[in-house]
Parts: sequence; C-alpha cells; structure tokens
Amino acid sequence: MEIIPTTSPQTDFFIVEKKISELKEISSWIQIDVTDGSLVKPATFSLELLNRLDPKPDNLLFDIHLMVKEPLNWIKKCLFVQASRIYGQVEKMSDRCQFISEAKNNGLEVGLAFDFDTPIDVDFPCETDIILLMGRPMGFKSFPFEVSVFPKIDFLKDRGYKVAIDGGVTLDIFPKLKQHGVDIIYSGEHFLDLKNANQNRN
Repeated sequence: MEIIPTTSPQTDFFIVEKKISELKEISSWIQIDVTDGSLVKPATFSLELLNRLDPKPDNLLFDIHLMVKEPLNWIKKCLFVQASRIYGQVEKMSDRCQFISEAKNNGLEVGLAFDFDTPIDVDFPCETDIILLMGRPMGFKSFPFEVSVFPKIDFLKDRGYKVAIDGGVTLDIFPKLKQHGVDIIYSGEHFLDLKNANQNRN
C-alpha cells in the first residue's frame, strides 16, 4: 500500500506552496486538489501557479485530482504543470473513454474518481489505470469516513481494479482499508501518522 499526501482544496496558493516545500523531502508524490467552483465550490487556486514554484522539486511527482466540470478540458493544464497522474471526477464528465484516451495519449497515468455516494459503474469499453473512491463528500469541509465505501472497494477489487481512497482516513480506518486490498491512500491531515503505521506493518 502507498500513502500519498494531498494539499487538500485550497484557494490560497501560498498554503499549497508551503505544503509542497514541507513534503518534498518525505514523499515522492503529492496530490494537488483542484476545484472549479462548478462541481465543488469555491474554486481553488489557479493550477498554472504550480509552475512558479522556486525551486521546482525535481524529485516530486504531481498527482492532480480534478473535482471539476468536464475534466477533459483540464488535461492540457495538467500537462503544462508536468503532472504524472490525473483523476477526473465522473459526476460532470460527459465521456469517460475520451477523458481516459486523451490522458493516456499524452503520457499520463489516469484514473476515474467517484464521490462517496456516486454509484460505481465500470461497464464501459476503455481501461482506466485506477479508480479513486472518495471516503467522504468531496470538497473543502471535513467529514468522517463513510463505511458504505467498503462494499465498493470489494466490488472493484473483485473485478481486478487498482483502488485508491481519498478523504476521512484515520488510524482507526487504516487497518480495514489494508485488509480490503486498497492500493493507495491519499491523506492531508493524517499523512504522517498513516505513513508511519504503514511502514510499521510492512
């Protein structure tokens, strides 16, 4: 299992910049949360600002979580900031296969993301690298982990999908996620605790 830190949704780029500076020595990945004020309100900082990091961490891989309307329209922005992996929320995505194909054709690892109460529908004729399940409602507010996510994890793992979880994961929830075969956990507030727990169990 991999534990990856997130910036959490932020309107102020200074907060994101500070967090990246703190994390760049202890994680090879960091997830940047992006909202556009449509699917999730308000909008986060302008994604292009990531290119203003000085110095830009050479060893850090950006993982972009697009909580936006039509994630397809954000692929070029993700390429501009040299993202390595992107997730698009399906709730306002008109064509999943087009999003997946466009991302892969541009050399990106790509995943589909489902909010905690969005039904899981993976019956479509294209292959995503990973499925991201929200452990709580997406957005700026903090909510506890939704246990209704566990059957979804099992459903996806039974079908051979790589599964990531984002939101609400605490040390109490962590062992259960490991038992269910989750591949990646994204965490903002509890990243270091989860990382240490994962290392101690390996």
